[in-house]
Amino acid sequence: MSYSKPTGSTLAKLTDTVLGCCSVLPHSEAIEHLVRYLGTWSGSDKLFAIIEYTSKLLVPLLNKRAQLQKKAGLRKVGVSSAAARFSKFAGFISDSRTLWRFWGLLTIIKWMVSLERNAQPTRKLLNIERLQGWSMFGYYPLEHLSYLVSHDILPSRSNIDLSPFITKKIKVELDASKMGLWSVRCWAFYVALQFVHLREDRKLLQARYHALRRAGLKPSEKQEMQKRWHAYWSDLLVNLANFPLALHWSTGSRLIKHSSVVALLNLFVAVVSFRNGWRATALPLPAPPATKPTDNLVETTAENMTAYDA
Repeated sequence: MSYSKPTGSTLAKLTDTVLGCCSVLPHSEAIEHLVRYLGTWSGSDKLFAIIEYTSKLLVPLLNKRAQLQKKAGLRKVGVSSAAARFSKFAGFISDSRTLWRFWGLLTIIKWMVSLERNAQPTRKLLNIERLQGWSMFGYYPLEHLSYLVSHDILPSRSNIDLSPFITKKIKVELDASKMGLWSVRCWAFYVALQFVHLREDRKLLQARYHALRRAGLKPSEKQEMQKRWHAYWSDLLVNLANFPLALHWSTGSRLIKHSSVVALLNLFVAVVSFRNGWRATALPLPAPPATKPTDNLVETTAENMTAYDA
């Protein structure tokens, strides 16, 4: 019994129809933009932050619905199983985002080196960013140590043998809660300094705008100023939302009574930051500036203080 292969044209049409079905889809600049942005650390982190805090906000809403359904006789228990799954999912994302920040200190080092090698608008801004950079040198190592100890990767207590220099062993105790608390206090110092930074930014923007107006504001210059002012107001909104979070976690999670408010503030920060990053990665791509990484690397999240919120 002989087997005859289908003709080339028939086989080609079949493979084109089945395997090449994506050819009917039109080219999408939105997908290209999404891939470009989510290919960055900041973009993927902000997307996961939006998912995380949306999930955390859904938990009390689903539980409340379950309680109302129980009172109405529509269900036997007043606890939502979907809420438990959302809470677990948010916890996984929170844990992963903390782990992904382990190389964040490298970007801070790169920023600090660039800060010293490139001229800054004013000496005051230079010193502000220097202080912010040093606050991050406290934030990241403490967060990393707190994470490793809380997950039993590093022992909370150990003896270090420095012989033959010292005959007596040194006892080291690492408290994950205390390290997490001081980590977020370093970040709170950064947030407070950011208000001073934004005030200086506003002065420079106003001076620049008045100088351009006196010389005759061109359409391209007007558009550039609009972009700068948009970035300024976005940064201000993010910092205004971060400030109560910084105070809350710096005091051991005692300031904000409801966890939903914490999640809502974090969601607001994530959405605004995602929008800023989306605009920044729109074509044509801008040249990467040597500026401080305010978007992602120096922003704390609720997972930093899980031990305090428990």
